[in-house]
Formats: sequence, structure tokens, C-alpha cells
Amino acid sequence: MNKTKSFVKYLKNISNSINSLLEKNLNKLNLKNLSYLFKNNKIILTFVALLVIFITYLSLPNFYQQSDIFKKLQTELLNKYDVNLKFSENIKYNFFPSPHFITKDTRIFNNQNEISKIKKLKIFVSFRDLFPLKNIKVQDVIFENTNFYLTNENHNFFFNLINKNFEDGDIIIKNSNIFFKNSDDEVLFINKILKMKYYYEKKELKNIFYSENELFKIPFSMETFLNQDKNKFFSQINFKLMQIKVENELSITDEKKIGNSEFVFNKLKLIIEYKIEKNSLNFQIYDKKEEPNIIYKGKINLKPFYGSLEGGLNKINLNYIFKTNAIIAQLLKTELLNHKNIDFKLNINADNVYKNGNFKNIYLKSKIQDGLIDTDYTKFEWKDFADFELIDTLVFVRDGDLVLDGKLKIKINDYKKVYKFLVTPKKYRDKIDQIDLNFTYNFDKKVAKLKDIKIDNKINQKVNKILNDVILKKNNFQNKIYFKNLLNKAIMSYAG
Repeated sequence: MNKTKSFVKYLKNISNSINSLLEKNLNKLNLKNLSYLFKNNKIILTFVALLVIFITYLSLPNFYQQSDIFKKLQTELLNKYDVNLKFSENIKYNFFPSPHFITKDTRIFNNQNEISKIKKLKIFVSFRDLFPLKNIKVQDVIFENTNFYLTNENHNFFFNLINKNFEDGDIIIKNSNIFFKNSDDEVLFINKILKMKYYYEKKELKNIFYSENELFKIPFSMETFLNQDKNKFFSQINFKLMQIKVENELSITDEKKIGNSEFVFNKLKLIIEYKIEKNSLNFQIYDKKEEPNIIYKGKINLKPFYGSLEGGLNKINLNYIFKTNAIIAQLLKTELLNHKNIDFKLNINADNVYKNGNFKNIYLKSKIQDGLIDTDYTKFEWKDFADFELIDTLVFVRDGDLVLDGKLKIKINDYKKVYKFLVTPKKYRDKIDQIDLNFTYNFDKKVAKLKDIKIDNKINQKVNKILNDVILKKNNFQNKIYFKNLLNKAIMSYAG
């Protein structure tokens, strides 16, 4: 032990001598004394000797037993980051550009279960503590071409890391993938990691987790950090391609997680307040700019990679869904949700439509399953005049445009009031009980194509020709006049 300490002390004295020699002579170096320096054999020999000793010191880890290195690095990573690594048989050591170990085909285990395969792993260690082996300290760790396999039991792996010690070293992950699996070991979706980094911000005294990712070919970045008390998560997610930014604050207690999110898309700014308890998520949403006094409430029952949402609203703002630049429309256009492993149901009841008093008792029903999106059995009422129901619908993207295709059933409750509202000439006011039709609606072009129109189970070709193309106007007033004229033309054609 005394010999070891003496050797280490000797190496440190040599290092100090090198530094002192360089400080004294490099600043004085010029063309005149440079030639003297090369002629002075003592200085050259001393420099060469020091260089040999320095390189020897850097090379010391090459002489350690591989099994001992494995054990030391494994213990360091487990204690520092709570990462349990199983190394392959071979590990290499390099001291350029700084001392580090390289190994391939390493695995990470969590509760005896393998959760990751690392194709290439670099572990950088402290330059000052290369000898003896027990003094080696892990600093930066770089994962390259790594596959992570996460399930409902270990999905918090990446967020748990942020609570570790990064004051003297970072964790960097490059060109890797996260495979999210269900309980049947089926891959639900893959998150591609372009670059991920955990580091310590000295000025702000906090750990920061930053990641650049790609999900369903949509790039996004995420930054997360903990407050000093480590009971609040702050995060920001940025989808630049979709111009979406989400800022989130999450408070964590023993049983509950309470959060507040600000969702920004173009001019839209939504505030979402939520609470997570075991298998449920309760939330309320309001539009900070447009509708600060209208609050939408809802509840999601959570299952592993499954979601269902049911909620009741006083008024529903259809602009959030049907407007060309609406967030839901843009999300659907990315085809992010057209994945066979996404299973989600949305059922919302609303008394009225925001800024439109003609429609009421809206029951919006949608489903995402097996890669298909539909709005089957969505219902709404037009005053007391008629009931509408959507059947056999499908939402899809065609040539970059968002399209809704399906069937529409219209039950006429009071045909006399319908004719009165449309100001239809009395001689054309024949009794009508039900209208059935097929339709295709293009959200971007605001064009509806109607076909196979049946009035009381009878097809009238003239009516079909008149109503084949319905083109929406710029504002509601223009649309009302347009619809009245168009429908009256079809009614008069039907009545003969």
C-alpha cells in the first residue's frame, strides 16, 4: 500500500514539474533561444523522459484485469446513475482524446429484465485518477446505436435518470431507438432518438434532460428539469414542423400527480389543468385568448397504451376540429394516429355549438383503432326540425388534404318548419320523412360531394346532380344564403 502511494505521489510530482517547466520556458521561447533549447541535451532528455512517464501513466488501465475493470465500471454506473450494465467479454481502453473505455454489445437490466442492447458504449473516466483501479471515477457516458425496450413497468426509465448526479459527467445517447411494448410483448410504436443528453447546469444548479427525437417521422425536441426540491418536473416539447409548443409543470406527491400545461399552436393558446390518480386523468381546458370564461372538463381512464375520453360541454367550438389550421386537423393530417397499435375512443356531449345557435345536442363520437379513424354514430340536432347521424365514416389524408368520407342519415321531425326556415314556395312543400346520402368532405378545400341521395328511399337524379358539389363560403351569412338557395333548387326539382 505504501509503495502504491509513493508511486502515485511520484507521478504527481512529475506532472507538477512538467507544468512548472512549461510555464517558465514557453513564454520565453523565440528564434534565438529555440536553437539553444535544441542544442541542450539535458533539457531534451528530461522532456522525453517526462513524456514517456506521462504516456505510461495514461496507459496504466491497459494493465488491469478485464474482470476487475468490468466490476469497477459496473459498480460506478450502478451507484452513480442506478444503471445496471452487463458487459460483453472484451473492453478496450484509449487515452485519446481523453481516457475512456469502449465496449460493444452491452446490455442494461432492470429488475432482472433486459431493457436495452447497446451496440457501442464509451465510458470516460477522470484523467487524475487512473491509478490505482479503485480510484477510477466515471465521468461522461455515451450510448451509440442503442435499442431500448420499454413497457408499462419500466416506462419511467429515462425520467428517473434526471434525478441522478451529473455534476461531474454527462450521459449522451446517439442514433438510438425506444421500442414501446404492450403486455403481450408487441411493439406499439418506436421513438427514434437523434440525440439525447443529461447534464448539470452550473449557473442554475439543476440537472437538465434534452432530447431530439422523431416519432412517426415527425421530429420534435424535449427539455425537462427538476426544481431544487425535486418535487416538480418542468418540461417543454416543441414540434417545429407543426408549429406546436407545449410547456408543462408537474407536481408529484405520494399518491397524486397534479399538472398544468400551456399548449400553443399558431394564435391558439390553451391552458390544461390535470390530475393523475392511479388509472385516471381528470382535466379541464380553457382557451386563454378566445374563450377565457368557457371551461371544458373531462376524464380519461388509463390503461397500458389505451385511452378513452368522455366529457360533457356546454358549448363545443368546432373551429378546433374543422378549421383548416386547427390543431386536431393538422394532427390528423400528419397520419400520426394512423397506427395499428393505437387504440383510442373519444365521446363528447355538448349542448350547443359555439357561435351557432342552429345546432344543439351534439354527440361527437370518434374512434381510432387498427390504424383507422372514424366518427361513426356521431349525432346532432338542427333546431327541432331534424336529427342527423353519421354512419360508416372514415377520416383519411388524400393528396395532402384531410378528408371525411361516409354516410349521413337525416330524419325530418317537422318538414313544415324546414320549409318555413328555407322560405320554400308553398306549392313545392311535399312531405319528407327521411333523407339518406353518401358524402365526401374535404376540410382543406371546404368542398362536400354528395351522391346516392335518397328521399324517403327513392333516388332522384336531378336532386343528385344539383347537390353533387357543395362549396362552403367565407362566412356563415354567405353560407346561409347559399344553402337556402341550393336546397330550394333541389326541393323544387324533387317536387316537380
